[in-house]
Amino acid sequence: MPSVEVELLAANEAFYAAFDHRDAQAMDRLWAAEAEVICIHPGWDLLVGREQVMESWKAILDNPSAPRVRCRRAQAQVCGQAAMVVCIEEIDGSELIATNVFTREGSAWKLVHHQAGPVARRRDTEPRARRARQDLN
Repeated sequence: MPSVEVELLAANEAFYAAFDHRDAQAMDRLWAAEAEVICIHPGWDLLVGREQVMESWKAILDNPSAPRVRCRRAQAQVCGQAAMVVCIEEIDGSELIATNVFTREGSAWKLVHHQAGPVARRRDTEPRARRARQDLN
């Protein structure tokens, strides 16, 4: 049986696959139907309720000029029946940081919140210990 974190990361991957394939039906299936949902796209106002959120995704996914999004460095945190994934979204050479919040509906993780926004600066991925050694030389 897969761990809860593995299931959660799979749900997050399905979200980005629906985004990448511009699959509005798959996107709709990934969002909670029972819990209230909210979404904040970069540069957009707060969207509250399933109808507003799904209309926004349909508009994004139907737009042929919408950029491709790639998810990297996803990290999962489970808190009982709620969970979150924080990740980096790569879009046209830029990075956004995203938080995706999920809840359990039946046996599946369903999205209740997505928010993405700009990163002030790119994170240096070089380990600090290596940098410190190089600075001493």
